[in-house]
Amino acid sequence: MTLSNGLISLILALIAIASATPALPTGPGDAAARILPQIVTEAPTPVYSFRILAVYPHDPNAFTQGLVYFQGDFYESTGLHGRSSLRKVDLETGEVLQMRELPDTYFAEGLTLFDDKLYQLTWQSHIGFIYDRASFEPLDTFRYATEGWGLTQDGRELIMSDGTPNLYFLDPNTLEIRRQVEVSDENGPVWKLNELEYIDGVVYANVWQTDRIARIDPDTGRVTAWIDLTGLLPPEDRPGANVLNGIAWDEEGGRLFVTGKLWPKLFQIQLIPPTYTLYLNRIEMQGNSKAHGARKLPLEGTCKRSGGE
Repeated sequence: MTLSNGLISLILALIAIASATPALPTGPGDAAARILPQIVTEAPTPVYSFRILAVYPHDPNAFTQGLVYFQGDFYESTGLHGRSSLRKVDLETGEVLQMRELPDTYFAEGLTLFDDKLYQLTWQSHIGFIYDRASFEPLDTFRYATEGWGLTQDGRELIMSDGTPNLYFLDPNTLEIRRQVEVSDENGPVWKLNELEYIDGVVYANVWQTDRIARIDPDTGRVTAWIDLTGLLPPEDRPGANVLNGIAWDEEGGRLFVTGKLWPKLFQIQLIPPTYTLYLNRIEMQGNSKAHGARKLPLEGTCKRSGGE
């Protein structure tokens, strides 16, 4: 049974009122002493799972820091001192079609494509590079005060992460910061925001050293959903591989791609919304309860009814 968000909220509100409201005061003394408790109905963040739709080869020597899909190919930024590069990669074969290596002093990071120019960050050098997309010829550089981690764009501004809970929105012409938001969920600020991708009005961010991607409202910084990619890379491919990092979106084809640092594979995935079970006195999310705890009120997902408890 699929329930609307409004109906779910109404059910939970009625349950909360019925269980939390104290008995009515019986006299003047009782009325002065009793305070009705505040009813809090803020929802925990939904957690999505995934389904693999296709698997493609990926260079296991590519320390992926940024990934962009454009017209059938990927543009990839790879990191590490002495191994950093800008690449054009064939989707089907994983073959590197074009590459520009960075000087050994730079550790390349996030990458985005804007107005037919590629913008590439570096980690701790406080400098970014701008290239012509077709030729990879350098066009300009820009500076920033923070570390450089992830980079994407929303059609109007560049969006940058630096490992803190902040997202920075940059003027694509002057590269000056126009504004910033702090990213958080119900547990507080979310740290280690890394590779970014802007998809249908929402920012997707890898969280470094985890198998999670945060889906973020760019106006408020609120995490509207988590994507749990635990188990995406099979155990036989784990030796030598590093962490999840790399998100690319094919807007025309509606395809979502993910990979990781030194991963031998790149995946096209479909996101699966959480399933909730509606009991007589609560709603719980099905999934990794040990990792995420009981879910009392979902923002979105599929509900099924159950009796008994």
